[in-house]
Amino acid sequence: MLTAKGAATRQRIIEAASDQIREYGVAATRLDDVGLRSRTGKSQMFHYFPGGKEELLVAVAAYEAQRVLDDQQPHLGTLNSWPTWHAWRDAVIDRYRKQGERCPLGVLLTEVGRQTPAAREITRRLLADWQDSLRQGIATMQAAGAVESGIDPDRAAAACVAGIQGGVVILMATGDIGHLEAALDLFLTHLRGTAVTAAEGQPAAVR
Repeated sequence: MLTAKGAATRQRIIEAASDQIREYGVAATRLDDVGLRSRTGKSQMFHYFPGGKEELLVAVAAYEAQRVLDDQQPHLGTLNSWPTWHAWRDAVIDRYRKQGERCPLGVLLTEVGRQTPAAREITRRLLADWQDSLRQGIATMQAAGAVESGIDPDRAAAACVAGIQGGVVILMATGDIGHLEAALDLFLTHLRGTAVTAAEGQPAAVR
């Protein structure tokens, strides 16, 4: 087990590698560069990552994946009303607007997540966990009568995650967040547009 100091050093290496990859890509990132950036020698780096660059890439993938989910909390875990859904939407947009081309999801999709089977599995689990949180939120809203029962929660959640991924990739390529905003807004409009109030039998308002 690592000491507190050891854990801090290991985390510093991971974050330095993440920053290096954002700026230069995986192929151009060398352990020497990460060592300079993290202020650690090569022997120290191999102490924490004996598998070398491949093991470090897996650690970076896990770090970035956790950041993607953490950035959406506490909203992602409490999608039980329209205000919480819209708070989640606003948090996602705000986070990616601030992160821009440096967003963790973009790093996973375009760089680290494609490098090794272990990194791909981390990315797959991230997307599955993310989709499951959205699915649970949709199912909760259906149970409350706020979303029409005919909506498939799994497919709707999958479409939402795909829309966010596409919006993030476009954001990284162009700096334009409009596609991400459109994907989330249309997703929520679709969900709310299917809701029928028990009292009036009319479609619910979008906001």
